[in-house]
Amino acid sequence: MQKFDVNEHVIVPKHSKVGEKEKNEILEKYKITLKELPRIFADDPAVAELGVKEDDVVKIARNSPTAGETLFFRRVVRG
Repeated sequence: MQKFDVNEHVIVPKHSKVGEKEKNEILEKYKITLKELPRIFADDPAVAELGVKEDDVVKIARNSPTAGETLFFRRVVRG
């Protein structure tokens, strides 16, 4: 049986792991702590292949017909 890749689905936005430097820039820009970011589980199918660990930050890029591309950030937690 062939495995389904959820990231290839048209509805799933692009997920990418953020590096430490960018993570610190995001936290500073929005004047928040890591714990204040919304959460995403490490075993979520959209990020499972990224090799994320707890307290990593994931950037989600969603396309919008009115706003263009919008960015969302999530803190990785254990499932």
